[in-house]
Amino acid sequence: MSMRRLKWEIQRQLARPDFKAVIPYFEALPGRKAVNPLLSLLLHPDERIRWHAVSAFGVVTAALADSDMESARIVMRRLMWHLNDESGGIGWGVPEAMGESLARHPGLADEFSKILLSYILPGGNFLEHEALQCGVLWGLRRLAGSRPNHLAGSGSSLMPFLKSAVPLQRGLAAAIIGCIGHPEAGVLLNGLMDDCSPVRIYCRCQIQRRTVAALAASALEKLEHSSG
Repeated sequence: MSMRRLKWEIQRQLARPDFKAVIPYFEALPGRKAVNPLLSLLLHPDERIRWHAVSAFGVVTAALADSDMESARIVMRRLMWHLNDESGGIGWGVPEAMGESLARHPGLADEFSKILLSYILPGGNFLEHEALQCGVLWGLRRLAGSRPNHLAGSGSSLMPFLKSAVPLQRGLAAAIIGCIGHPEAGVLLNGLMDDCSPVRIYCRCQIQRRTVAALAASALEKLEHSSG
């Protein structure tokens, strides 16, 4: 199959409303051939296709890691390059694709979770662009939901985002802390209980409409459950 035909077929699958139904299709794709089309589709104008491309990228990369870990490492390093100033681009969708890949494969999480976290650390590889920061936080939320131990002890790095002027950053930071815990987060999370700012979050392969307050309440409930 030509690359043009492969991209067309991948895009057709990504356009389906229920991504979970086509996961087997992406698991069976030749990983090294599917990476380029999926990277380009992270920039698609249709929001659903973009997010499904994130999910598909994680499926493909995890399957590749199962069969050829070194090739999967090369894919992850390529994502890192796209977030480097020297790439000449901005890296839309790249932190999300990285987080999805780490959430789906323990070996990749072992090797690259600290790198993903470094993109929100002022002393690390901090990304200045607010939208990219949201992408990193989404990736960390995805990782925290599947492998919270890989982010253990990072709660203090997320605390500033609970006070961000960007509602999505506040909501995502709350969701991450709810998964990994942090002893000093309770006061700030309680302060968000009246924050009715709407946010759109991709979760379980669906775009969901939530509020910061709802995400903070869920985080508090998880923290109370874990401490009880």
